[in-house]
Amino acid sequence: MKTISLLLGCLLLCAGFTQAADKPLIRIGARVFTEQTLLAEITAQYLRTQGYDARITGGLGSNLARSAQETGQLDMVWEYTGVSLVAYNHVTEKLDSQQSLERVRALDAKKGLAWLAPSKFSNTYALALPANIAAEYPQVNTISELNTVLRNASQDNPLVALDTEFANRSDGLAGMVERYDMDLTRRTIRQMDAGLVYTALRNGQVFAGLVYTTDGRLSAFKLKLLEDDKHYFPDYTAAPVVRQAYLDAHPQLAAQLKPLADLFDDETMRQLNARVDVNHESPSSVAADFLRQHPLD
Repeated sequence: MKTISLLLGCLLLCAGFTQAADKPLIRIGARVFTEQTLLAEITAQYLRTQGYDARITGGLGSNLARSAQETGQLDMVWEYTGVSLVAYNHVTEKLDSQQSLERVRALDAKKGLAWLAPSKFSNTYALALPANIAAEYPQVNTISELNTVLRNASQDNPLVALDTEFANRSDGLAGMVERYDMDLTRRTIRQMDAGLVYTALRNGQVFAGLVYTTDGRLSAFKLKLLEDDKHYFPDYTAAPVVRQAYLDAHPQLAAQLKPLADLFDDETMRQLNARVDVNHESPSSVAADFLRQHPLD
């Protein structure tokens, strides 16, 4: 009897290993900010219900994530059209959202990467006013109007907060200053970590600050987004980007990810990001709750 039980246990164990081995492994990369962590976690949890062995590598820089995907160390990353266009492919031409998607699809296809059906949100840059400044200057609704006020502000050296990466990129601060003919100098700019920009805005310590349009802190901190009236900032529509070799081996993945991508729009991403950044919930629990509320076949 003991022998039969032992054999049965071995058979069940082997069956478990076989079942695990039958699940295709998909390695998902995530860059080092909340939205990327959430997108990766939601995708991984969803794909596990579809029979995949989904594993996440998080905390990556943009260049490291792209390099890992091009060299076959990652199978999928949620990418933004503007990042691929400007940072990876060095395209400076101003394109709309559809043109951007078509261009990065063509350029990245040459690198063995396939852009799948995109989401409905674009996490682009914007300038925002804190609540106290917005109340004092209700006429400021665009970056051009902000520029006029900054030139004529009654206070000395009105400060604009920018994250360090944007402040030092050729397609960041320098290009914005040129496009809007802005009078920004070292005296009026404060470079800091992106998270500290929001803190400075919330506390009314700066006149304006650079933010991301799907950040959950926009509503929580009552920040006023300004219109990019000269269309400086690129489109940053998010979409799953998969290695073509992986997609060839698992062609069903494109159809499986489309209904997931369709769930994400600007307001949805703000709410999800806020649950982590403002309410301090864990990304894994937010992801699980989101999928419970939006069941996919």
